[in-house]
Amino acid sequence: MGRPQARVRRWRRYLSDELQEANTYRDLAQRSTPVERDILLSLADAEERHAQHWRDLLGPKADRIPRRRWSTDLLGFMAKHFGFVFALAIAGRAETRTKYARDPSVPASITADEQVHSEVIRGLAERGRARISGTFRAAVFGANDGLVSNLSLVLGIGGTGVSPKVVMATGIAGLLSGAMSMAAGEYVSVDSQRALLDASNPDPKTSHALPDLDINANELALVYRARGLSEDQARARAQLVLTNRATFSLPGARANSEVVGSGIRAGTASFCFFSAGAAIPVIPYVLGLTGLTAVLVAALLVGCGLAVTGMYAGILSGTSPIKKGLRQIGIGWGAATVTYLLGLAFGTVVS
Repeated sequence: MGRPQARVRRWRRYLSDELQEANTYRDLAQRSTPVERDILLSLADAEERHAQHWRDLLGPKADRIPRRRWSTDLLGFMAKHFGFVFALAIAGRAETRTKYARDPSVPASITADEQVHSEVIRGLAERGRARISGTFRAAVFGANDGLVSNLSLVLGIGGTGVSPKVVMATGIAGLLSGAMSMAAGEYVSVDSQRALLDASNPDPKTSHALPDLDINANELALVYRARGLSEDQARARAQLVLTNRATFSLPGARANSEVVGSGIRAGTASFCFFSAGAAIPVIPYVLGLTGLTAVLVAALLVGCGLAVTGMYAGILSGTSPIKKGLRQIGIGWGAATVTYLLGLAFGTVVS
């Protein structure tokens, strides 16, 4: 159990954490849909219940609790400026309380609650990810493609020994052409995916034919069997629809706008983020830097951009943001190094 003073400090930290999490969930509830708001407020009530447990253990010593963590302020800032889903992803990682699992003074019920809370947050984050999936993919891929492709282009051309003005002009041309290509590609991709899903969804006209079906023959069961249900499940679902006038729906059918997002939004996000990423490698040449200095500054700036996009994607996807950021840097710098060396080799051959 540890020394009494250390135990009191630990319990005070637990109390502070639970109160902070309750406040965080209430703040997030104000930025959510009605269904999500009810869930988040229920989580806040559960955290208050946990906080009461630590109050009871501390007794009179519960009046002095640590100040709120900097991570709590960061979470509030992220929720306000980067979106509800981003904040949920951070909150989900915070709910994984390994310190509770190692502390024998923590009731098993609280440890179990925290694990379940983590799954609840994961579920809420999944709902949010579905709404932003198309735009998020376009933004992250656009930014990374802009950073890596234009850095590779700029360094490859720069390695041949041409003048900085030529390198800058090449970078700007790569920015404009790449942004337009990415935007058009994303729009066509999302629009094609939506059309493909539309072809798999049920025909609305089928609902109008239901009242005329022979209940005894029940051809509707074949529709459900074709969609993957077993024979018994298909018969039960069809019988429910025909006898109780339940809504005709098929397993796996979802609103395509939720699954793939908007083609226009995805194309716009891709254009904007590619342009922003592709502009970064050109900055040193716009500022008048030349030679190896320009190369190193461009690589450093792009590395920072890759780290940000990688960490952002890592947090939203529930994986390690540090690993994601380092992975993005490694891939980007690796591609740029290869093209720079090829440019040096080509410049040597030409000269």
